[in-house]
Amino acid sequence: MDTIPILGLEDVAQIDAVLSEYLDKSEAELAVVLDKGGNIISQQGKRDSAELSIVAALAAGSFAATKELASRVGEPEFSALYHQGKKTHVFMNGVDENTILFTVFSEKTTVGLIRFYSVSCSRKLQQVLDRLRNQPQRNRFTLSMADIQKAGTLFGR
Repeated sequence: MDTIPILGLEDVAQIDAVLSEYLDKSEAELAVVLDKGGNIISQQGKRDSAELSIVAALAAGSFAATKELASRVGEPEFSALYHQGKKTHVFMNGVDENTILFTVFSEKTTVGLIRFYSVSCSRKLQQVLDRLRNQPQRNRFTLSMADIQKAGTLFGR
């Protein structure tokens, strides 16, 4: 699995703009971009920060389980997952092989509207993340074993 790309302020602003547009058009309450390990890359909308990291981890696990389920029934994968509650609903879809778009919405909107706008949102997010993952190595933060050992000497180890 690729790691989360290094995000600068401009990158975060670009991802946040994509998510904000998605929330406006779809009338969803919350949109979260997370990696398949459950790490939050970006989020927009109504949120409880303490709970969101737990929800993201559970969503990633659910998405992984659904991928295995697809394999067991002869499908390469299920690209989307929908959970319907009494008042709150969740829709997840793959942005790319490493990233998930997690959406929370209420009865004020429909799964059809969410599904429709999630396609465009995912495409835009994928373009941003691909650009970040493919940027030249010199623009990335790297930490080699030699760097770690040097850091140890700075602190008297």
